[in-house]
Amino acid sequence: MYRTACLSTAYLPPVSYFAKLYHYPVIEIETRSHYVKQTYRNRCHIAGANGIMPLSVPVIKPQQAKCPDGDIRISNHDNWQHLHWNAIVSAYGSTPFFEYYRDDLFPCYQKNQDGRLLLDFNNELLHIVCDWLDIHPQIRFTSHYKTEFTADERDFREAIHPKHADNRDFTAQVYYQVFADKHGFLPDMSIIDLVFNMGPESILILNGAEKTETTP
Repeated sequence: MYRTACLSTAYLPPVSYFAKLYHYPVIEIETRSHYVKQTYRNRCHIAGANGIMPLSVPVIKPQQAKCPDGDIRISNHDNWQHLHWNAIVSAYGSTPFFEYYRDDLFPCYQKNQDGRLLLDFNNELLHIVCDWLDIHPQIRFTSHYKTEFTADERDFREAIHPKHADNRDFTAQVYYQVFADKHGFLPDMSIIDLVFNMGPESILILNGAEKTETTP
């Protein structure tokens, strides 16, 4: 039976990513794959009044051409923390559960993140959202690039991608979105879109979003 989902690090990742955290008791996050731009490693998509709004965490350009994910550090470029928080407030300030959860998230956008490892920042946010959802998978990190998998492991490192997703186990479940009357339902937004709109019922969406067939 599959027990472990192998994932890339991700910034406030989409619902499909958290469906893995809900359904798999063990999550292994790859730290030694080569950093790739325009992935969820340093970006998320939120649903704003004008539709999908991408938010990207600026990173310090690595000295070498191929830098492992676990060595990528955050840049303080363009006052991004202020811009991200204002975008989150604009998109979700009127949602049913924003006021309930905001105080857990806000400090991450106040303290200086300049030079911090992106992996550590993403992991901090990951644990905050897991606490909101009351899900607690065992999270571990690779020490070398993983090329072989045991019978109980599944590789989703490149399956969850903003431009070419190949996550066939995931089926987007429709839920309330505050701007759905303007744009229709926008699937697989950042997990904060689900939690701010649905609160404790988010767990029901995650339960129905993933195939429960876990036999290798």
